[in-house]
Amino acid sequence: MENKQRFFGIPNRYLVLAIVVISIIVFYVMKVPVIMPHVQLPAEKFSEHGFLTNTLVATFLADIILIALAFTVKRSLSGDSLVPKGMAGAIEALLEAILNLTESTAGKWTKMIFPWFATITLLVLIANWMELIPGVDSIGIINQEHVANFEEICQVSNFGPIAWLAPNPDAGEAAKECAQAFIPYVRVVSTDLNFTAALAVISVVVTQIFGVRALGPGYFKKFWNTSTLFSVPVFGLIDFAVGLLEIVSEFAKILSFSFRLFGNIFAGSVLLFVMGSLVPVVVQSGFLMLEFFVGLIQAIVFGMLTMVFMAQATQSHHGDAEEHEEHA
Repeated sequence: MENKQRFFGIPNRYLVLAIVVISIIVFYVMKVPVIMPHVQLPAEKFSEHGFLTNTLVATFLADIILIALAFTVKRSLSGDSLVPKGMAGAIEALLEAILNLTESTAGKWTKMIFPWFATITLLVLIANWMELIPGVDSIGIINQEHVANFEEICQVSNFGPIAWLAPNPDAGEAAKECAQAFIPYVRVVSTDLNFTAALAVISVVVTQIFGVRALGPGYFKKFWNTSTLFSVPVFGLIDFAVGLLEIVSEFAKILSFSFRLFGNIFAGSVLLFVMGSLVPVVVQSGFLMLEFFVGLIQAIVFGMLTMVFMAQATQSHHGDAEEHEEHA
């Protein structure tokens, strides 16, 4: 057991202790200045004429990690052992929980809804947890053109090929603008509203597709119901108004999906920025554990709501499902 807890022959506990001691010496004894990353909503581009942003890089990395996990689970299941271990076992346990939840809600539509539920949950989970990886939001390039008086308010220190950006203590309040010169290579993609809005649109559009497949053209009666508008004027008018509210609710789902995920993860990233700049050593670890659970909860909520809306779209309260099955 002791051999498994070593890194290059050094016990892990001693390695962690050495890192903490070195960090305390660097930040408190040597008083190396710390700069808080610049907080902004839009993703940063690496060049003015390019299209590549740091959140797009994070999206590619999340996709690669998700594909790698899929191959890991497949290889584990194709081996001699019938019980997957390690990462493959954790992924299988999560997928089994998602499958059981889908079966209890979607019924016979489980096989069609489960892949969407599982994929969205895993993708959002990986995207959220990327903020726990060292170097994300903290390793990047220095673009001096983003700051007007860069040489006056910023100072760049070099240690071989490594350079770090710090505010000039003599610049006063203007030194806060120094952080705008830093562009991280990878920024958590869930803090980009484009990513969360795109997932929300996919979720809502696919929900409508499932509704049409299950109920046929009768699915659209929930949005435009005029069948009883003249035969039973009072209740017909109520049904028609409810249909209009259903249309509004579909667009509200997009806003709710987008801003719930974006707001929680973006706020968590800002919290990590602030705590990391105020107390660079040890304290931020507690908030990383908090973000671990926040990222997990938000991924499950996003995927579960998608699954519930898809399951509800396949159900009818007016007998349209039975009629559609008879005609089919």
